[in-house]
Amino acid sequence: MKRSANGSTPFSGLAMTEAQFPEDVSKIRQLFNADESFRSMCEDLAVAVEALDRVDSLPDHIREVRQDEYRSLVEALVEEIRDAIRLSKVVILKRSTDHDT
Repeated sequence: MKRSANGSTPFSGLAMTEAQFPEDVSKIRQLFNADESFRSMCEDLAVAVEALDRVDSLPDHIREVRQDEYRSLVEALVEEIRDAIRLSKVVILKRSTDHDT
């Protein structure tokens, strides 16, 4: 995995989203592979979380403002992803084993 400028290992958008919604991993993977917009939201989430993690290294006079900005962005992206998962039309089809016709 590629390291960021500060030496940490960033999460991928898929891994970050799966960590946020562990009960929906299967649906997340299907959406991530099929929907470019969903994939973009996931990647944006990973970037925002990584930026939030780096805020502690900023000077005191801007740290709190940036923490609030990135925290709000992360919360908005999590909510947007939650809505996309909830509204997705992923359907798992099963074959009928009933041979009685």
